[in-house]
Amino acid sequence: MHSFELYMPTRLVYGADSIEKLAAAAAPYGKRVLITYGGGSVVRSGLLDRVKKALTGFEVVEFSGIEPNPRVTSVNAAAKLAREQKADFIVAVGGGSVIDASKAIAAAVKYDGDAWDLVKDGSLIKDALPLFSVLTLAATGSEYDAPGVISNMDTNEKQAISSPLLFPKASFCDPSVSASVPAWHTAAGAADIMSHTFEQYLVIEGNDVSDGFCETILKTVIKNAPICIKDPTNLESRSAMMLASSFGCCGLLAIGNMPSPWPCHAIEHEISAWHDITHGVGLAIITPHWMRYSLNEKTAPRFAQYAVNVWGMDPKGDVMELANAAIDKTAEFFASIGIPQRLSEVGVDDSHFEAMADHIPTCWWPLSGALRPIDKAGVIEILRASL
Repeated sequence: MHSFELYMPTRLVYGADSIEKLAAAAAPYGKRVLITYGGGSVVRSGLLDRVKKALTGFEVVEFSGIEPNPRVTSVNAAAKLAREQKADFIVAVGGGSVIDASKAIAAAVKYDGDAWDLVKDGSLIKDALPLFSVLTLAATGSEYDAPGVISNMDTNEKQAISSPLLFPKASFCDPSVSASVPAWHTAAGAADIMSHTFEQYLVIEGNDVSDGFCETILKTVIKNAPICIKDPTNLESRSAMMLASSFGCCGLLAIGNMPSPWPCHAIEHEISAWHDITHGVGLAIITPHWMRYSLNEKTAPRFAQYAVNVWGMDPKGDVMELANAAIDKTAEFFASIGIPQRLSEVGVDDSHFEAMADHIPTCWWPLSGALRPIDKAGVIEILRASL
């Protein structure tokens, strides 16, 4: 088992009454709050009013319109508003995009410059406003980790911002809130959770503990995502998906593993930077093709383990046949929950593949550490296979 450090300071508050506990958790940090959110869904569902009611007695300022792939322009505008209104803390109401943006906002409030500087160099983050989140969508796990992902449409870049200062102080997770999430976003969220897990599971060296965690998360999503899509009000399945989201990206699934460079995320961030597609959908399209690229005699036992322990295939089967069958099952599952199978179906062409492949080494971990090492030609091969 490899050495590791695990730091998870965020307080998770789960349950139907969780939002009502927001005020007590936030009170020590001040009285002036910036509430951040995206489109009108939190307004239409009544969630925003519910959050504001929970914050009775606080001075509330709102910032809306955070994009699905949150943009640095929104981060800068919200940080300016927070400074002008002397906000003491932030409450992010939404899914991963809103929480990601709010992490960047929390840091940018305390920085005299463009927020993109902090994305490019996290060491510049010396302070940040306290952040709380009210989760609406099981997907990114941003409610329980420090990083966020921000897009710069002027430079066609989508990169992570991260600092230990950006962990939410507390995240409030009421599974009933996610019952209004459309099937498309539920499916994309499921794919995002599974991708986080694959990035930590399909690695050069795992171990029994982390493998068990990963396999449980994958089986949980495979079982419950279709239920949530068919019956959005099934709270048991909604609860299971939210838990899978929270623990899927906090580092727990990778303890003791040889570190992975998260190759699917590296590639998908490039696609989203150029084409602004739904993150989870992009991941779901790429993943089976990355798996096929990675499959060889050396890596086949890892995929066969996935076939047996997640999909319940016969452990006595041929290792390569099991591996291929597991990859097929992965693609079939994504298709079964309504996710497109090709990048061309979501408006992506090959016009920027060279630029994408060139950019990854400038902003990401070396893909030489992936299950099968990936060079520039490998990135382009995966992208072309995904078209």
